[in-house]
Amino acid sequence: MESSGKLSVMGESEVPARQDDESYAEYAYRVLCDELIVLDIKPGEPLNDDLISRRLGVGRTPIREAMKRLESDHLVVAYPRRGTFAAGVDITDLAEISEIRQLLEPAASARAARMASDRTRQELRELAREVRQLLADHLAQRDLMRLDMRVHRSIYRATGSRHLEDVLIRCDNLATRIWSLVLEKLPPVSEHIAQHVELLEYIADGEAEAAADLTAKHVTDFENLIRGVL
Repeated sequence: MESSGKLSVMGESEVPARQDDESYAEYAYRVLCDELIVLDIKPGEPLNDDLISRRLGVGRTPIREAMKRLESDHLVVAYPRRGTFAAGVDITDLAEISEIRQLLEPAASARAARMASDRTRQELRELAREVRQLLADHLAQRDLMRLDMRVHRSIYRATGSRHLEDVLIRCDNLATRIWSLVLEKLPPVSEHIAQHVELLEYIADGEAEAAADLTAKHVTDFENLIRGVL
């Protein structure tokens, strides 16, 4: 059975609709990736092709394609004759992930500041205004986390480098899984998210050095935030 584009429901859980420009495999990947990142699918939980196929309204072949991609992202682990399971979250990975992000994220922000098109710069300015408005609404912690992910992905895309974007999304996904694991222990993270307003404006204005410096601070602040509750 293929997706109708409407919300599919299993129990009380709703899943987002498939976008018109998404293949079924891309749709399955997007939904499962999000659920794995925010730990709606718990570490170590088995992922059953048939159940997922029925829940998403997508055939098993696209599900298997999505699973292979998720495995390459280190979000699931496949064991012969046992099945596929959500990957564990190892807090000790935080230092290595942060080191990689410290090297690449400032470079990505600087590249975006140099390379972004006029249209992309306008989109980043609009996103900065939206972030400012959303922060005034006192969002819940999980909504703030999703907003952080959205901003990071917008910056990665603005680099114009598919390879850099792919690497950074993978690292950010793993970092956000750690964030999800300790989310309830964290103090309000609105100030951390608020750094994005200035960062987006720096990039939109072509201020590469300022964008890189603020990004480095943002990554360091994130690591310190997590370590503060471990």
